Amino acid sequence: MSIQTQVIIRSKKLGVLIRDARLLRRKTIPECASSIGIPAGMLLAWEEGRRSPSLPELEILAYALGLPLSQFWSKEARSNEAKTAAELDLPEIVKARQSQVGAQIRQAREEVGITLRNLSERTGISMPRLKAYELGELPIPLPELEGLMALLGKPIESLFDQAGPVGKWMAEQRAIADFLKIPRELQEFVTRVSNLPYVELAVKLSGMSSDKLRSVAEGLLEITL
Repeated sequence: MSIQTQVIIRSKKLGVLIRDARLLRRKTIPECASSIGIPAGMLLAWEEGRRSPSLPELEILAYALGLPLSQFWSKEARSNEAKTAAELDLPEIVKARQSQVGAQIRQAREEVGITLRNLSERTGISMPRLKAYELGELPIPLPELEGLMALLGKPIESLFDQAGPVGKWMAEQRAIADFLKIPRELQEFVTRVSNLPYVELAVKLSGMSSDKLRSVAEGLLEITL
């Protein structure tokens, strides 16, 4: 299957997931589009698979809808009780993130020694367009971005926002999701303030070497004998 065919198929699947996410939050197309600073027609094109959002645009959409980014790689809608988006200049965040993503793509391309011309030949994307992507002048449709990262041998996750407000929010959601995987009795133990010293002790023990832990265990044995 050619890269262009994969892009078309992924665009259609992504459109279905975007529509699911919007309907899950009971948002109309105009409401949803307005919240992330894009025309309603563009959001409709995303949902119909005629166009695809860039990664920064997808991050903002997930943030605005209060959904995990993994929603757009799943086979069904998955929501959580995330807080609503704070009052941020979301369009400006998209611009800044697009520049970061472009710079990361250029760095990855240079690391593996692929020229812009060679990348253009292998992907079917024109050199001027690839250059605009790397300079952050054009948003990169997610299916194209996934194809580029695959060719460069980099996981798409390496581009996810880490330090910005959206990235911090997504980190919080991952932490909440991980915490909810812990057995309920341990959740109750950890969240009880009186048990904080035990939790802090566990953190210290987890950082000790096996020899140090063995020494501590032997010391405890001597005390109890």
